[in-house]
Amino acid sequence: MYLGDTARVPYGNKSPETVVRYSLACARFLLRHEVKIVLVACNTVSAHAISALADAVPVPVVGAVVPGARAAHAASKNGHIGVIGTLGTIQSGAYERALRGLNHGARISGQACPLLVPLAEEGWTQPEDILGAIARRYLGELRAKDPDIDTLVLGCTHYPLLRDGIARAAAAVFGRELAMVDSASAMAHAAGEALVAAGAVRREGAGALACHVTDASRLEELAPRFLGEPLASFALVDL
Repeated sequence: MYLGDTARVPYGNKSPETVVRYSLACARFLLRHEVKIVLVACNTVSAHAISALADAVPVPVVGAVVPGARAAHAASKNGHIGVIGTLGTIQSGAYERALRGLNHGARISGQACPLLVPLAEEGWTQPEDILGAIARRYLGELRAKDPDIDTLVLGCTHYPLLRDGIARAAAAVFGRELAMVDSASAMAHAAGEALVAAGAVRREGAGALACHVTDASRLEELAPRFLGEPLASFALVDL
């Protein structure tokens, strides 16, 4: 059961109060469909609204920030970790808090990269394209904060589409390859662990995707970029 609040994105430049309000509305919709776990597939929502969601939702809630922080902690060899994400995610300090909870001596540096989301949605994913120039600019600002970063967290669920270009830009800026941590993949693993712990894994039969969106504009164009396949059908909903 997927709900994309496409009518109100991007969330990354909205106030924390608005993000919480929108997130609770999304959760209420999902709960009407008797879901057994809620995944917060947005780092901005994970940063601002995870506590409110956990208090309001009677099933397990898994966000992107804590699993992403755990994966970065495991990947880093020197404790110097960079985080790139939306303005809202970076300003929240959520990754810094999560990482320092795992390693009190860790050095965490964040960099907001607001132009990367529209690049992902436009399909401008090639590192030789404008992506390379923009990524190098942002990562140059990150390197100025800490040149010893060895691990980079992709703190936005759009960024895996740009992973190759970001990795090349990071290698050019830092003069070496950085470990790349995908918060979305880390969240998926955490969701699997939560389902196992709750005894709620369904092991028989094939899964299916029911897609709901709040606005259908460009959906047929954008969905395959994120899903890797055309979207067979979707339902338009009003929250």
